[in-house]
Amino acid sequence: MEHLYCLRCNRELEAGHKSVAVYMFAQTVGIRPRQKSAAKRICFCPQCSVSLAMGPPPEGALNVAAWQMIRELVGSDPALNQAAWENLRGVIGLLPSNETDGNLRPTGTAGYFEF
Repeated sequence: MEHLYCLRCNRELEAGHKSVAVYMFAQTVGIRPRQKSAAKRICFCPQCSVSLAMGPPPEGALNVAAWQMIRELVGSDPALNQAAWENLRGVIGLLPSNETDGNLRPTGTAGYFEF
């Protein structure tokens, strides 16, 4: 069994766990005999998928095409967003499940999570 890793954060993705996979292959068109490359599987963990979809478009035509596909997936069903939040709560243990959990107070400094 092949070990998969998130392309963006290099986190290991275990088989059966939630993730987003982008498959890429190249194929000639209008040229005989037709040639086709092997398909490559590029994976993103839920956190990186949501972070990529919510951020600005990357540079480069192939990157923008993949970004648009990920945005469609993230926007089509809340399950991926939910998985990202569940993973953050489980791994970090700092995010409350609702506004009454935990005592999060402003520290006077601006901060953010970057995936």
